[in-house]
Amino acid sequence: MTVLVITGTGTEVGKTVVTAAVAALARAEGKRVAVLKPAQTGVGPNEPGDIDEVVRLAGDITARELARYPQPLAPATAARAAGMPPVRPAQIAAAATGLAADHDLVLLEGAGGLLVRFDTAGSTLADAAWALGAPVLLVASAGLGVLNTATLTVEALRRRGLTCQGVVVGSWPHQPDLACRHNLADLPEVTGAPLLGVLPEGAGKYHEEDFLLLARRCLAPELGGEFDAAEFTVRHGLT
Repeated sequence: MTVLVITGTGTEVGKTVVTAAVAALARAEGKRVAVLKPAQTGVGPNEPGDIDEVVRLAGDITARELARYPQPLAPATAARAAGMPPVRPAQIAAAATGLAADHDLVLLEGAGGLLVRFDTAGSTLADAAWALGAPVLLVASAGLGVLNTATLTVEALRRRGLTCQGVVVGSWPHQPDLACRHNLADLPEVTGAPLLGVLPEGAGKYHEEDFLLLARRCLAPELGGEFDAAEFTVRHGLT
């Protein structure tokens, strides 16, 4: 696996922190890591974006952003509102392929969910993943409603011939409610994809060294960590 695409069940579900956690673990293994953000929205020219947050948490990695739009909208809409050209799947795939030539792992972080539009033709992150032949890691919210959005996302991936690498809960609340605890067991069942990690709420506030320890504890061996989904589900869930 040279390129891993990271998407979410929606916005504000922890994609950036999960991206940073995967990057931090790979870097700790001595891998050359690059993170690609095709379209950053809702951030001004001199403001820190998602890619800056990944660097802050993961450390010495290659970071690349293809386009930045000031309005907090879907990439296609934000590009149109700003009168700027959109980012297209071919550009994204070319950038990721170029980074993969001299990196061991390229993480491609999308905007919002899998089928958020990048351009007026209706192109999405799924098109970029298909062009790359890359697996997709799904970052899910923890609570009520996520079973539907996670299932729809994985169904959309499979209909396009794409592989869901697994599911990571991006922000586990300090006091999980009934739905959160049930979802630990239900997410793998409804998606058919393994639970590969659970990051706690507020994980993005950690400093680099502590964040690496957290990432190791909260992500599964498939992503370079030590997380045991069965043990976590028994301890926090309702099985």
